[in-house]
Amino acid sequence: MENNIKYVHTNLIAKDWKKLADFYINVFKCKPVPPERNLSGNWIDSLTGIPDVKIRGMHLSLPGFDNGPTLEIFEYYPEFADTDINHINRKGFGHIAFHVDSVEETLKMILAFGGSQLGEVIKKDYREIGILTAVYTTDPEGNFIEIQNWKK
Repeated sequence: MENNIKYVHTNLIAKDWKKLADFYINVFKCKPVPPERNLSGNWIDSLTGIPDVKIRGMHLSLPGFDNGPTLEIFEYYPEFADTDINHINRKGFGHIAFHVDSVEETLKMILAFGGSQLGEVIKKDYREIGILTAVYTTDPEGNFIEIQNWKK
């Protein structure tokens, strides 16, 4: 019997889920996918292994997709342990990437909505596949985002 597999979402754990969701809505035109989540009870305690956990947040549709996958932004109570320093090359998930028409204009939006720029905007000519313009940035909570544009 074949086991069908489908990618459904990427989860971001937020300090302030509403503020972080607003960032992705305003900068990347993500759209809320109702309902907002307000999770608690024995079932979520068992699933997470965290006693008396409460999770609030929402799913956002990603640009270019109508029916998933989504970006799931959750805030946990009690708060998560924030002991590790976040680096672009840390083990685990590194960044989320968006293709945009203008890297420079999107960078301005990211900065205007509380994000930051990590490195320089680069242009690299990959003769076989086109010219890449890209920059690494962060959202307001320090999650890494790659902004890129490919032109032939």
